[in-house]
Amino acid sequence: MKVFGSRSLIWSLLVSMITFSAFAQDAPTRAIDQVAGNVYRFQNNFHYALVVTTDEGVVVVDPINADAAAWLKNELTSITDKPVTHLIYSHSHGDHASGGSVLAEGASVIAHANAPEAIDGVVPTIRFDDTYTFESGDHTFELTYLGPGHGTDLIAVVVRPENVAFITDAAAPKRLPFRDMGGANLDDWIEQIKVVESLDFEVFAPAHGNIGVKADAADARIYMENLREQVLSGLRAGKSVDELTTEITLDEYQDWMQFEEFRPLNIQGMARFLTESGQVN
Repeated sequence: MKVFGSRSLIWSLLVSMITFSAFAQDAPTRAIDQVAGNVYRFQNNFHYALVVTTDEGVVVVDPINADAAAWLKNELTSITDKPVTHLIYSHSHGDHASGGSVLAEGASVIAHANAPEAIDGVVPTIRFDDTYTFESGDHTFELTYLGPGHGTDLIAVVVRPENVAFITDAAAPKRLPFRDMGGANLDDWIEQIKVVESLDFEVFAPAHGNIGVKADAADARIYMENLREQVLSGLRAGKSVDELTTEITLDEYQDWMQFEEFRPLNIQGMARFLTESGQVN
């Protein structure tokens, strides 16, 4: 009986260790890191939200999801005793815009005019068409519509005096676009990046990837234009998508984030867009 009991104990410990290990692997990576001055980025795995503390309160761009927003709300006490006064939606896609109800109570909720009537149950209280500027304490927030492309309600947020731009999905410093770019109108997407380039800012804080500078936006556009040119040339030469995926190496971007994973998918997505939009013939 003693031997059986000992083996049972060992087995129970092993099961507990395996269970804990699995939980630890699934636990999200979360942190609040300073970008500049009173501007921070909140990390939830591979997604980032923007957090700005002002004399009047906290301005958050994107809740990400309900669990992430709850974690953020609790952790904000480590950097400020002020409440959330503004919740801004960069756009309405679910991987950035879910769970807003956790942060929206008592706050002004801002979204573009093209956003749905309610975003995951939260109804924006302020909508705008092209630009919208507001002040909170000693900070100014400049919101600019980027036009259609990646979604139809995507905006950029520039925070002053830190001169930080928060850009979601349209571009990121030295990082390839996500997978096959979701079937978006990629010509319009390039135009969205041009709008980002027209803005006045210094620090490029993306919703995915590393912090960069304004020049990284131009590099992202040039990447898209190079990709478009090479794929279109290959398709017009009668090459298959498989051939293009092999031949278009994009070696000059091999040090960019997600290069190995996303290069073939970017090519396939661009080929699909150019074909479906009738630009090949």
